[in-house]
Amino acid sequence: MTHNVDLEIEFLQLGTGRFLRAFVDRFAQESRDAGASVGSIAVVQSTDGSRANLIAAQPNGFHVLVRGFQHGEVIDRVQKVQTIVASYQAKSDWAKVLRLVANGKVRTILSNATEAGYKLEPEDRFSDAPPQSLPAKLTQILLARYESSKKPLQLLPCELIERNADKLKSLVLEQIALWKLPEAFQNWVSQDCLWMCNLVDCIVTDGPADHPLAQEDKLLACAEPYALWAIEKPKGRDVQLFAHPAIQWVDDLSPYYLRKVRMLNGVHSAMVAKFLPAGFQTVQQVMKDPVAVRWVRDLLFEEIVPTLAYRLEGVAQFADDVLDRFRNPFQNHKLSDIKLNHHDKVKVRLQPTYEEYQKLFGRIPERLHEVLNVRFE
Repeated sequence: MTHNVDLEIEFLQLGTGRFLRAFVDRFAQESRDAGASVGSIAVVQSTDGSRANLIAAQPNGFHVLVRGFQHGEVIDRVQKVQTIVASYQAKSDWAKVLRLVANGKVRTILSNATEAGYKLEPEDRFSDAPPQSLPAKLTQILLARYESSKKPLQLLPCELIERNADKLKSLVLEQIALWKLPEAFQNWVSQDCLWMCNLVDCIVTDGPADHPLAQEDKLLACAEPYALWAIEKPKGRDVQLFAHPAIQWVDDLSPYYLRKVRMLNGVHSAMVAKFLPAGFQTVQQVMKDPVAVRWVRDLLFEEIVPTLAYRLEGVAQFADDVLDRFRNPFQNHKLSDIKLNHHDKVKVRLQPTYEEYQKLFGRIPERLHEVLNVRFE
């Protein structure tokens, strides 16, 4: 698939899911629309499925519905996104992916593999094309670039993991050691390439099936107006990235991470455990049920907020904003989607809050205790 190749491919995106399409890919388009010269994006699908083919089948791009409330006003607009110009299936196109990176024009690698992607697969071999794990894939991609031109790459992993770039870098270096690759390559990966820790925050769902665009656009997505891409400023390094109102360069990501992951994402995962077995299908259904809303509010304000309010600013306001975002009537945020990799998410989003609450108050938080003991097949 190639279309609209009026700008060089600048980004290689490992992931074709709706989040990156409605977040990074949309921001790049909006920056272009504002007059900036923003390079194009090539995407790689590593999972089974047809998304890469759907992207290829829509050479004129896809649409994102930006809908919800912002500053007291209703937002309901359509953003056409045409920044993706090439799509690949990792299983069949891996050699093409490596050649693309080797040519030296790609500058930034993006990923969104969820929490489950941050591990090595013992069976991965250097000869695999492609290997299974995200770190192993990245190792091969980086090696292709190193052997071709040694032009450093920027890496912006968008997984909701604290210090995501640091952890992914560590895994890549571990993979390099396991495969016994040259020390000079290891040093280039560690010192020359730029690994940027960041935090993404925007609720993205499937587009509504009854929307007029749904029939022609199989990639239709819906994003709330709120969006934050907080990126920690690299010290003493130049960054090449487009400007966008959602992008904030910050000195310390930790407060942003804690608020977002413990509150918004934590409540999301708690909703899955509490309300999916009870027959609720979406976040919006939960927020229309008075008893369920009371449970959610009590969880948020009585068990999560107290573990954060003493060390972070604006926690209560952020909690209020979270509830408003959950009530967005334009979205259809499926609990079954949030359930994906639930066990791994709970360890990051809810378990630390549970442990800190016990330490601070000397008792068990009953709502957190209830949802932590829910198991899914």
